[in-house]
Amino acid sequence: MMIYYKEEMFEYLKKVILMGRKWNNIKYGKASKDAARGKVYARFGKEIYMAAKNGDPDVGMNRNLAAVVDRAKVAGVPRDIIDRAINKAKSGVDENYEPIRYEGYGPSGSAIIVDALTDNVNRTVAEVRSAFKKNGGNMGVSGAVSFMFEPTALFVFEGSDEEVVIESLMEAEVDVRDVENEEGFISVTADQDQFAAVQKALTTMGITEFETAELTMLPTTTNVLSGDDLEKFLKLIDALNADDDVSHVYHNVELMDEA
Repeated sequence: MMIYYKEEMFEYLKKVILMGRKWNNIKYGKASKDAARGKVYARFGKEIYMAAKNGDPDVGMNRNLAAVVDRAKVAGVPRDIIDRAINKAKSGVDENYEPIRYEGYGPSGSAIIVDALTDNVNRTVAEVRSAFKKNGGNMGVSGAVSFMFEPTALFVFEGSDEEVVIESLMEAEVDVRDVENEEGFISVTADQDQFAAVQKALTTMGITEFETAELTMLPTTTNVLSGDDLEKFLKLIDALNADDDVSHVYHNVELMDEA
């Protein structure tokens, strides 16, 4: 735990990280919000199933399962989806999903990270490579672009007074990186291992509904595209998100949400 005097902590939390519109760049377009929600449910279903299968299916006895279920609840995953995934593991259904990460470049050197949960690596890598190739990009080796991103626990919720949030997090002695107010939304960022602590502190404040509450990869710098490059980039992101094996797509292109 990092310790600061109150004034130092206040200034630290208010420090702006050079990330552009941080949370707006996590997903592309609210027009596809329902589809994105479906992807979230499917991803958590796989994660919960694997955590229950590879350990005790009792949440109280399996710390890894409890952590995944906790994140799923914060993300708004319905209880029946959580229970179905756990019961699937209890029933002995033999499925295996392997987490795998791909890195690559889109138009004009834009950086892209693709996380997948797959039961067929050969199929997934072929489909991801095809999406890159058909839309002006190319896959790179492991580590090609990940150094441009920072693993982050991110919470975004409606609010207008970030100072109240800062004070509450200070009182809870939660170690966060940044608290920022932007257009009626407050974003809180922290190291990924602080997800549970930040969530507990926020729910204690009465914040239970989140626009975003997830483990993510935030770009340390952003890239601006226009014209044909932007069009190709958006098609690439759409193609990657359309793949059922793909659970997350991260990028460093700054997009404005006009929906």
